[in-house]
Amino acid sequence: MQALALGLCALQLCPAVLGGRWGQPLLVERPQARRLSMVGGFSWENCGNGTDPFVIKSLSVAPDPIHIPGDVKVSVAVSSEAEIGSPLKAVFTVEKKIVDIWLKVPCLDEIGSCTYDGLCGMLDNVIPPGTPCPEPLLSYGIPCHCPFKPGSYSLPPSDFYLPVIQLPSWLTNGDYRVQVVLSNGAKQLACVKVALSLHSD
Repeated sequence: MQALALGLCALQLCPAVLGGRWGQPLLVERPQARRLSMVGGFSWENCGNGTDPFVIKSLSVAPDPIHIPGDVKVSVAVSSEAEIGSPLKAVFTVEKKIVDIWLKVPCLDEIGSCTYDGLCGMLDNVIPPGTPCPEPLLSYGIPCHCPFKPGSYSLPPSDFYLPVIQLPSWLTNGDYRVQVVLSNGAKQLACVKVALSLHSD
C-alpha cells in the first residue's frame, strides 16, 4: 500500500490515505473534525506466533515526522506462504497512551478497536474488479485483489503524496499503538503491530 497506509489504515483512515480517485486529494468530512498535520514515531513489528503465513520483511517510512499534507517516501517487502482470500477478516485493537497507561480505544463510527469482515469485498469496492491496480503497485506486480497468491512482493523506495486528512474530534494528539490480526476462518494469517504519534490542528 502507499505511504503510511499501514499506520493510518490501522486507524481506519484508509480512504483518506488512498486519496480520491487514485492521487486526487480527498477530504474526509467528520463533525467537529480536526485536521491531521503530522505523524511521527512510526514503528512496526510482526506479532504472530512464528507460523503465520504472511509477514512483513521490511518497511521504511520517511521523513519522520511526516507532515500532512505533504510527500512521503515508502519502501516495503512482504512474504506470503499461502494464498490469501475470502473470507478475510481483520481485527483491530487500538490503544492510546494516557499519562503512562495504555487505554483501549472503543469502536466508534467504525474507527478504533473494530472487527471488519469481508475485506476482499471492501477492496473490490475501492478498486472494481477488472480495473488495473493503481501505480506504483501495477509497475511492480503487487496485487490489489483477492486472492493474493503465495510469494514475495516488494515496493522499492517510492514517493507518495498524503492529502488533507480529517480526524474525529476524539482521535487527536497523542501516542497510539495498533494491533491488526488478519484471519481466514479459524486460521490466523498475519499479526502486525504499529506505533505512531498523531498531531492535529
